[in-house]
Amino acid sequence: MGKTRATLKEVARRAGVHTSTASRALDAGSQHLITEKVIEKVRRAAAHLDYRRNHAASSLRTKRTRSIGIVIPDITNMLFPPIIRGIEDRLAAQGYVAMIGHTDGVLGRERAVIDAFQARGIDGLIIASAHLNEGAITRAVKQGTSIVTVNRRVKDGGVSSVTSDDADGIAAVVEHLVGLGHRKIAYISGPEQLSTSHARLAAFKKWSKKAGLIGSDAQVITAAAFQEAEGERCAAALLDSRGKFTAIACANDLLAIGAISALDKRGLSCPLHTTVTGFNDIPFVDRISPSLTTVRVQQYQMGWTSAGLLMDNIAKSQKQRKAVHVVLPVTLIVRASSGPPLRPTERPEQEDTGRPNDSISSSEAL
Repeated sequence: MGKTRATLKEVARRAGVHTSTASRALDAGSQHLITEKVIEKVRRAAAHLDYRRNHAASSLRTKRTRSIGIVIPDITNMLFPPIIRGIEDRLAAQGYVAMIGHTDGVLGRERAVIDAFQARGIDGLIIASAHLNEGAITRAVKQGTSIVTVNRRVKDGGVSSVTSDDADGIAAVVEHLVGLGHRKIAYISGPEQLSTSHARLAAFKKWSKKAGLIGSDAQVITAAAFQEAEGERCAAALLDSRGKFTAIACANDLLAIGAISALDKRGLSCPLHTTVTGFNDIPFVDRISPSLTTVRVQQYQMGWTSAGLLMDNIAKSQKQRKAVHVVLPVTLIVRASSGPPLRPTERPEQEDTGRPNDSISSSEAL
């Protein structure tokens, strides 16, 4: 016969407190109601008896599962682990556990993951994969599910969000490039259906125009996904277009890494022939060659803040909930991938092969 599982009543009896007091002492969400001395006494009793809370029974009583769903678009994107860590650290302090769902950036899959989490009775959702016009999120909020989007927003202002100051970040990039002497700057934008893509592209157009860079030579290309392969494809298309540019600003770091790869395959050096910048400052971009100039967003803080907003939301009735939108500041991090453009006398000689789409240096802009 196996050892019988200890009960909460046994823990309370050993600690010399009421059962309800023992329950509060072991619940991070209610510990503020009792003293540290009592909490420690109950914890010692629980440890001695090897007590484990029965969360299934608790959820039947409180109608809360103490679980949160996190929906992310790309589990391989290094932007998201620090965000997830921030979420989990904040949730753990409140006695919650997180479950992760991966959508691969596919809208239909995002809806399926949201439905699956709701069916399992999660207490709330933090969604990092939100599309601008995502009706499933709005519908879930109207049904009473607490939701916060992180790193992205939906058009429905009634859904809380935590994002970075995209406009300020792009403004810093443009100012940096102009300060280096660049006057012809290409831009690789993110997928059209994402709020980050819209905000960063709008900022690039605005600040480029203010700097006098927008005109017939302005070149913007849209990536189908925030992935390295798309960055490489877009950069190759820019080079094949024979456009005149000395720098490529990218809407995120993965696109920038892909762009540098495309330059390398054409025998072009970054930043000697073409400067490349990114956005997000994901882990390890300071260790690639060349190290990436990018905009640092507060990844861990985004996760921590979004979890806090969600906890506040869950604690309120549906009628009491109000959308909150937090925008965190960003910082430009200058590294080796950005430098001044080549002077006309430094233009590399191009071999005339007779084929219009052979490799071409963006330094021809000057």
